[in-house]
Amino acid sequence: MIRGLKDKLTKILIDKKLIDKSGLDNAISFQKEKGGSLSDIIVNLGLISKDKLMLVLSRELGIPPINLSRYKVDPSVIKLIPKKTVKFCKILPISKIGNTLTVALADPLNIFAIDDIKALTGFKISPIITTEKDIREGIRQYYEEDAYAAIDKIVDNMKEDSGIKLLENPIESLQDSLDILKMAQEAPVVKITDLLLAEAVNLRASDILIEPLENDLRVRYRVDGILREGRRSPKVLHNAIVSRLKVMSNLDIAERRLPQDGRFKVKLHSREVDFRISVLPSSMGEKVALRILDKAQAMLDIDRLGFDQRSLEEIKKSASRPHGMILACGPTGCGKTTTLYSVLQHINSPEKNIVTIEDPVEYLIEGINQVTVRPEIGLTFANALRSILRQDPNIIMVGEIRDFDTVDIAIKAALTGHLVLSTLHTTTATGSIIRLVNMGLEPFLITSSLILVGAQRLVRKICPNCKEPYELSEGLSEKFGIKRLADKAILYRGKGCASCMGSGYKGRVGLLEVLVLSPKIKALILEGAQEYKIMEEARHEGMRSLRENGIQNVLEGATTLDEIIRVTADEQDLPQEVK
Repeated sequence: MIRGLKDKLTKILIDKKLIDKSGLDNAISFQKEKGGSLSDIIVNLGLISKDKLMLVLSRELGIPPINLSRYKVDPSVIKLIPKKTVKFCKILPISKIGNTLTVALADPLNIFAIDDIKALTGFKISPIITTEKDIREGIRQYYEEDAYAAIDKIVDNMKEDSGIKLLENPIESLQDSLDILKMAQEAPVVKITDLLLAEAVNLRASDILIEPLENDLRVRYRVDGILREGRRSPKVLHNAIVSRLKVMSNLDIAERRLPQDGRFKVKLHSREVDFRISVLPSSMGEKVALRILDKAQAMLDIDRLGFDQRSLEEIKKSASRPHGMILACGPTGCGKTTTLYSVLQHINSPEKNIVTIEDPVEYLIEGINQVTVRPEIGLTFANALRSILRQDPNIIMVGEIRDFDTVDIAIKAALTGHLVLSTLHTTTATGSIIRLVNMGLEPFLITSSLILVGAQRLVRKICPNCKEPYELSEGLSEKFGIKRLADKAILYRGKGCASCMGSGYKGRVGLLEVLVLSPKIKALILEGAQEYKIMEEARHEGMRSLRENGIQNVLEGATTLDEIIRVTADEQDLPQEVK
């Protein structure tokens, strides 16, 4: 007897041959390990599309589906069921016609939830089916209080509360660190800070910027690589919020003249989220930058990073080598570390001794020894690397190559039988060769140790809920080399919806430019050839530039042409003599 949606779902998927047994087993194992809804996991793993899954379940169960991101619920209907009940039952009221209340459920077979809602409201219940993810988004949209609205309420209460005095000029008035500490520990300030952190996690932001202006406090969130400004708050909150974050990070709240760095961990929505904090003094007060390391959002599967098949095969082939060096290049925030973590996850096994040196450790991976550098006590990348070489490692990951000492030891480790992975700040794959030479590395050491270099960027994906086709003009088709079929070039874009907060984008995908050090490339490096010569040969051997890989993603409907133009360099911006 089928007891619930999970059993029904697995039976339908197997009977209809929508996914194979191994794929279903992987999804169930992932659910046991990480938790969450099986239907959401199956969609997130790419085993079946969300729309197709809803259509199949709807047909088999005889219950109509709904895409909540395209539907606006009347506030009067929302008030019929309290927040506590909708979160517990995982339902969302949709509409009311006469004596019938329509509710969306992640599990429409949950008759207990339906009976509870019927008893609570006194209405007949008409169930419709949606995903648990859409239910969570709906609850957040209709029931969760907006962070800034909550902050306004707290500020109003603070003004009326004789226990906390709001100072007109906090920079001059809060000189005593004891006053700052006391204010940072007050309940309203704690709640405001928690609301800002929770808002960032809800938005899937990667960074929070807290910036004091002349009369306001500005908070900005970086979502899918783009900064989005929240509503500004009173300047009076600035010192209290910064001090609260310092307390959470074990930083010196009395020090406001020098930069400080730290980290802290909080539990939000039943999951642990790490925050890295950087405090920088400015003319208007201390500016705070927070990097969010949300393990639930981390995707450490190399096959799911969105790279093209050829690049993926080259990376896997190079990672299977017993020794040598692999470099990931690109600007800050382009996903280099995530790519290296994914490679380590791919090659990790009990037979291999893997050690990483990072600043700091971002994600803990079971079975891998991870070391955080601490320059203040002399534990630098170079010093840690020297010690690690005495730990009998097979594979070493160096978080970043910053100076000659680090690259010199890393290269020698690669030459003496270790596989070394690291990152380098250059804009192109071929530019990394010139960068290594400029750091003082001999060309013969580069050709003897370096296996592969990947230059990376992240571009925003089109929101699947509001994706629509459009025809590209003939002029742009010719400019970007996009073929027109039947005098038409059909591309895609997002028109904006509640799910993507009007941006037309949701999530990001990686672009990769892979340089493999072939015999001809090595010969050019030994000759001291300029970058354009190396790039010319690499492209002759089949390397595709970031722009070319981006155009391919546009043709596949993953992203937009505007996004590729924003993130990648035009061919004329590359070394000039490349054809």
